[in-house]
Amino acid sequence: MIRYRLKCDQGHEFESWFASTAAFDGLHKAGHLACATCGSARVEKALMAPSVATVEAETRPLAAPASALEEKLAALRRHVEETSDYVGTDFATEARAIHLGEAPERPIWGEARPDEARALVEEGVPVAPLPFMGKARAN
Repeated sequence: MIRYRLKCDQGHEFESWFASTAAFDGLHKAGHLACATCGSARVEKALMAPSVATVEAETRPLAAPASALEEKLAALRRHVEETSDYVGTDFATEARAIHLGEAPERPIWGEARPDEARALVEEGVPVAPLPFMGKARAN
């Protein structure tokens, strides 16, 4: 696995993990990368400092407690899962139907392709990316 810092054409920076450099290159070339903030498909690698292990990191137990950020992300995920309906890959269709009054209004979450997310935003459907993967993609 390799982590890259990425930047979209709107100036948003974020990080993402890839199986390999070749995996990143393939996804980038196919247009399957999108900004985690605005959904822009114009994403490039940003400058990134290398990760250097320290003596402290090498002697830390493998089961070290999660960082405060990891704990907050886990709490957010629990909240989303407990208070909204998971609609999987039907997210774009269901969000649009709720917005148009064709489906009951309720909080939902799921997956959408970058082009689907952009279309929802352009249509004025209130959506936002989540900082974790959906159930279908999680290990």
